[in-house]
Amino acid sequence: MKWLLRIVFGFLFAGLIGLLSTYLINDRVKSQAAGKIKTSITEIPFENPPRIAIVFGAKVWENGEPSHALYDRVITAVELYRAGRVKKILMSGDNRNENYDEPTAMKATAVKLGVPTSDVVLDFAGRRTYDTCFRAKEIFEVQKAIVVTQEFHQTRAIYLCNNLGVDSIGITANRRRYEGESYWAFREFFSRASAWFEINFLPFETTGGQTQPINQ
Repeated sequence: MKWLLRIVFGFLFAGLIGLLSTYLINDRVKSQAAGKIKTSITEIPFENPPRIAIVFGAKVWENGEPSHALYDRVITAVELYRAGRVKKILMSGDNRNENYDEPTAMKATAVKLGVPTSDVVLDFAGRRTYDTCFRAKEIFEVQKAIVVTQEFHQTRAIYLCNNLGVDSIGITANRRRYEGESYWAFREFFSRASAWFEINFLPFETTGGQTQPINQ
């Protein structure tokens, strides 16, 4: 029985160390995003040249319409555009097959809301937050950005984009309660730790391609 107890306590100790490490990593990631997350467009200054809005993808329904979370991200970016804080919007999401296309749904929504098609740029390979930030820098040559996503996701998005070479601030796209919101917040605790490891130890392999510079 003693050997069994040793194994149990060993697992418990390892789990405790893992949780403590994850907590400390979260604290470090949060510190790098501190002061960069805005809740109102009025908090974002005019800049010349203006920053690029980066809208992160989220679920699209079977009929091609954006989910509530995605719609709110798009309309927040549109409001940035109307307010003159950005002149171009990079919409990055998953286009895993011909029947699932987040960027096209995002663009259609923005155009309906009055953004000219010429000011919307699509990234069809933004399957993960890391992908979107990496490709914003390496493919679209974005230098400065406003990342547009919900509050729970902002810290990780800003951390990744800044560490991948895109000078970023964020604006929250929260406009309602979302289905699964508590789960997203719980998952983010571990996702932030994963992002830290990707930046520091395990660079993620992402989809490349020819550069398509956005005129900033």
